[in-house]
Amino acid sequence: MTDALLPAAPQPLEKEGNGYFRKGCNPLAQTGRSKLQNQRAALNQQILKAVRMRTGAENLLKAATNQKVREQVRLELSFVNSDLQMLKEELEGLNISVGVYQGTEEAFTIPLIPLGLKETKDVDFSISLKDFILEHYSEDSYLYEDEIADLMDLRQACRTPSRDEAGVELLMSYFIQLGFVESRFFPPTRHTGLLFTWYDSLTGVPVSQQNLLLEKASILFNIGALYTQIGTRCNRQTQAGLESAMDAFQRAAGVLNYLKETFTHTPSYDMSPAMLSVLVKMMLAQAQECVFEKISLPGIRNEFFMLVKVAQEAAKVGEVYRQLHTAMSQAPVKENIPYSWASLACVKAHHYSALAHYFTATLLIDHQLKPGADEDHQEKCLSQLYDHMPEGLTPLATLKNDPQRQQLGKSHLRRAITHHEESVREASLCKKLRNIEVLQEVLSAAHQRSRLKYARHQEADDLLNLIDAPDIVSKTEQEVEIILPQFSKVTVTDFFQKLGPLSVFSANKRWTPPRSIRFTEDEDDLGFTLRGNAPVQVHFLDPYSSAALAGAKEGDYIVSIQGVDCKWLTLSEVLKLLKGFGEEEIEMKVVSLLDSSSSMHNKCATYSVGMQKTYSMICLAIEDNDKTDKTKKISKKLSFLSWGTSKNRQKSASTLCLPSVGVSRPQVKKKLPSPFSLLNSDSSLY
Repeated sequence: MTDALLPAAPQPLEKEGNGYFRKGCNPLAQTGRSKLQNQRAALNQQILKAVRMRTGAENLLKAATNQKVREQVRLELSFVNSDLQMLKEELEGLNISVGVYQGTEEAFTIPLIPLGLKETKDVDFSISLKDFILEHYSEDSYLYEDEIADLMDLRQACRTPSRDEAGVELLMSYFIQLGFVESRFFPPTRHTGLLFTWYDSLTGVPVSQQNLLLEKASILFNIGALYTQIGTRCNRQTQAGLESAMDAFQRAAGVLNYLKETFTHTPSYDMSPAMLSVLVKMMLAQAQECVFEKISLPGIRNEFFMLVKVAQEAAKVGEVYRQLHTAMSQAPVKENIPYSWASLACVKAHHYSALAHYFTATLLIDHQLKPGADEDHQEKCLSQLYDHMPEGLTPLATLKNDPQRQQLGKSHLRRAITHHEESVREASLCKKLRNIEVLQEVLSAAHQRSRLKYARHQEADDLLNLIDAPDIVSKTEQEVEIILPQFSKVTVTDFFQKLGPLSVFSANKRWTPPRSIRFTEDEDDLGFTLRGNAPVQVHFLDPYSSAALAGAKEGDYIVSIQGVDCKWLTLSEVLKLLKGFGEEEIEMKVVSLLDSSSSMHNKCATYSVGMQKTYSMICLAIEDNDKTDKTKKISKKLSFLSWGTSKNRQKSASTLCLPSVGVSRPQVKKKLPSPFSLLNSDSSLY
């Protein structure tokens, strides 16, 4: 996977005409989706203000001793809580605004539920990254202004991605780019001073962290949310549209499941493991619903075997929605999931269970076993339709006995009518669902169809003779499953590749400031050999050579020769460059790796306004180092990194001065983890 992410040499960034610099949608475009997202952003700000007021009132209530003051604070607190509840209901209304995200084609189908994108605040990378480039990499930070601007432009574009594959690729590109940025600028032992803030998509509560884990997790959530919006937008009146919708919902489930397993301690309600598990179930349930619609799209023929197949498919959809509603009703998800989502899951569970019983009743009432019919096949299908037949009945006897078929069919119709009535009742209890006209029409039409069919076959003594209709075994010809995100298919160029190969020039490694070595060849002999590729190291140094006397050390990395950057040159290219100067004096700049500092805990305080202690936590990201041989004696020297983080460090990047640091003996090169940090185990720690 990482092969596509690590270029062998720095490649020039493509220009805008070649499609490298992607843009999001115009944030000022007055589309239905943009208006909805703007309303979400405004609501987030109102919720933040209300939460701060509530926190202040609660603190005042704890501190106040005067009874009149306490009564006044309690009254004010009740008003604030009331406002928060109204804002929460308004946000829930946005989350159930399914009509905005559906396809433009008029369809007589139940709407699907999309996820809204998480909102964020602007982040200025320039000051922090410039400081780090100057301190850690000892390079002129102003040479990287364009790269920093590209990173900020990419982040800004990710706030308004287009609702198609290009938008998904845009978000994935930024997510992979964050892996490079984390390896370049976020060491495990210090903070860069950047604060990332994201708003919960379900509660509107902001969460802030000083590392990239929250940023990466939120981008992953938005990738999943964008897939759900793509799925709801598909035209479900065509086979291709239904297949695209199924694929989109399965990919959404894959991204959300990957987020749950990779980032296990999230400080946001919408990205908690329990909530993500429910969202994954919801995406798979909607994909299964699309499977049923794809089978039903050509029309349901009134044939025995076709009705058996459709009945079991409908039972499968009803089963997954019943499981989804049960998961939504469990704590702590129940407190934060939109009530309208749980109601719609319950409505669909009853609706599709009713359809399963209706199709079963149709095959029993309308189809009699005729001479010459395939008795064995029909008997097998009917026996597989139930876990067990009603008492006193057998599949073959029921098929041959017309009164028994009629009675069993009418029993299924009664159960279908019961489920229809329950789905209509559940939809009427939710204000948001009552306003979805197409939902009400679909439920009413299905209910009326079952009632009319029962009325045509109803008899006076039915209540005395009807038997209990058994449950229908669920079965599907296409089992939906999660599709994991395929990041390897997105090719991304590291914006900061000029800093050098990531295997050496990363935030986790420390080295001396560049040293200038001036030497000449002695009888066509450099006085040292070379090893490695990009960057090349000094190897087998003659202690009496001109280079050694000028300060070169074995293990030094060659970063430039006569002003030519060599960090990405291969061994043969560096050797050719050195040999090209003949007897002239050669100026070579080198750096030496320093001893790794002892392992430290990276304490990342998570600021979460008004959230419970469970989600407002101190998160530890521990970088495990290789064990050091206790018998070795390492002389402690002032490290360049520790100087850069000293208490009296100046803030302005333009006025920082680089210290002269002693050079320690080089260590054996350690194998670093992949720069694509989303694959590291540390990415699962908050």
